[in-house]
Amino acid sequence: MSINATQLIHSIPVDPLTGAIAVPIYQTSTYVQDSPGVNRGYDYARTGNPTRAALEDIIAKLENGTVGVAFGSGLAAIDAVLKLLESGDEILAVDDIYGGAFRLFTHIYQKFGIHANYVDTTDIENVFHAVTPKTKLIWIETPTNPTLKISDIAAIARIAKANQCLLCVDNTFASPALQQPLNLGADIVVHSATKYLGGHSDLIAGLVVTKEKELGEKIKFIQNASGAILSPFDSWLVIRGIETLTLRVKQHGHNAQAIAEFLVTHPAVDKLYYPGLTTHVNHTVAAKQATGFGGIVSFTLKDDTTEAATAFVTSTRYFKLAESLGGVKSLLCHPAQMTHKSIPVEKRQAAGVADSLIRLSVGLEDIADLVNDLDQAFKTVASKKSKNKTVTL
Repeated sequence: MSINATQLIHSIPVDPLTGAIAVPIYQTSTYVQDSPGVNRGYDYARTGNPTRAALEDIIAKLENGTVGVAFGSGLAAIDAVLKLLESGDEILAVDDIYGGAFRLFTHIYQKFGIHANYVDTTDIENVFHAVTPKTKLIWIETPTNPTLKISDIAAIARIAKANQCLLCVDNTFASPALQQPLNLGADIVVHSATKYLGGHSDLIAGLVVTKEKELGEKIKFIQNASGAILSPFDSWLVIRGIETLTLRVKQHGHNAQAIAEFLVTHPAVDKLYYPGLTTHVNHTVAAKQATGFGGIVSFTLKDDTTEAATAFVTSTRYFKLAESLGGVKSLLCHPAQMTHKSIPVEKRQAAGVADSLIRLSVGLEDIADLVNDLDQAFKTVASKKSKNKTVTL
């Protein structure tokens, strides 16, 4: 299930005070009170801001939740969810996890007595057998970053509820334009709004949405107590990005499908990861729970070395080498040296993040230009390799 363009556009309110069609930016730190403790809905901007509140209401509607909460980054949003836990609790997490989340789980929360166990959540049996009485949170990304594994949200939700633990789904790669995890039984959704929701590579933001109001109020309390809030201007930028979300995501997916179909037969490519291909091991699950397959394509090279990947990612023209994803311009990265560098080599490789794995964030450029760019990069790398062999001989 996903939200349609009409629902999305009209989730953004007209300003009730002035009739402004765009949400105003309330750039203020505090609010005048009518008398001590009596205000007009706001008292201090860390606790609440009208622009941020508009975004929080919008994302709650888009995910069909009750409470939305906006943070200064995606990791701040993840951190707030983890603060629901107590010492001695365990997290059951997807093995192919975002490197920043792994770092937070392992290097920050582990020393407070909160431990994470990692399994391949695409196999429901793995999840069923890995849950223990200490498991209080199941954490999945679907699709995952960067090997695009797909987990069955509804099936895992049933396991979570049977074991009285929460299910949190990182919905960054799909966005509510393609997938609504709360409708499938999840308790919490998180987003790096830096990516598709913002959509223009010009902000850092994180969002949390809960299905139940009581749980959402706990997250709101953590937001206020910890203070990792999203600024009014960045809240406004995310709102502006959301206005074109469905249109952008549709084109991202169209271009990504074409890129995947080009790469799947390329002689230099070893493994290709894109759930839109019927050959993807979890294609059926992806098609069942989402209305599209997203704009990320990952692949490994037959020359499975860091050197080969480095040569490729420094040979493209339109695909820019950079962290992040989900913007209008195409990006690529080498996870082993960039986004997933903080994950130990053995864990990273066991999860499928090979030394030569390359992640593409397919943008909105003309598809012929993107395919030609990748084609010329393959040829450039092959030419350099051939010359080096000649010199060696």
